[in-house]
Amino acid sequence: MSRESITKLAYAGLMAALCYVGYAIFPAINASGTKVHVGNAFVVLGALLLGGLYGGLAGAVGLSLADILGGYAASAPRTFICKLVIGLIVGLVAHRAARISENHSHAYIIKWSAIAAIAGLGLNCVFEPALKYVWFTLLTPNPDKAASAIAALLAVTTYTTIINAVINSVAGVILYNALRPALKKASILPVVSAG
Repeated sequence: MSRESITKLAYAGLMAALCYVGYAIFPAINASGTKVHVGNAFVVLGALLLGGLYGGLAGAVGLSLADILGGYAASAPRTFICKLVIGLIVGLVAHRAARISENHSHAYIIKWSAIAAIAGLGLNCVFEPALKYVWFTLLTPNPDKAASAIAALLAVTTYTTIINAVINSVAGVILYNALRPALKKASILPVVSAG
């Protein structure tokens, strides 16, 4: 295993732990069946640092564990899928479209890390209720939960999901842009290939 792979795995483990802590430990606000938490900020940070696959998997593992250990084991599979998708979208925008691992100005990195975070968490505002609808209609039929999911989807999403997306986008972008120069200076910033 190469040094770069080991470094990425270590960072992914750290991001998974931070996702767990961001959801399970930090104070959160419960509203309309959704928890406003900072766990998604670490999914975004992981995808910005490591690319979509590693960042998405780290978030999926960390936040699914938070669900399981927090008494919400039934929602852990949906959480895994949603967090993986967030990471993949953030990584796609940041590393394939913008190539933020390459040398660019600080303003360019801030702009594209923000666009990537908004793309990933914005898509989640629609994807998560759509997944819930499919889940409770086809996979584990529950008419009440399916109706609730479609109501959220038709309303684009609940205010809680939007608040969660905004908070986590801002936090993830701030963390990435604060850590990136220090990691780069120490020569431990992972390089994510655009291919």
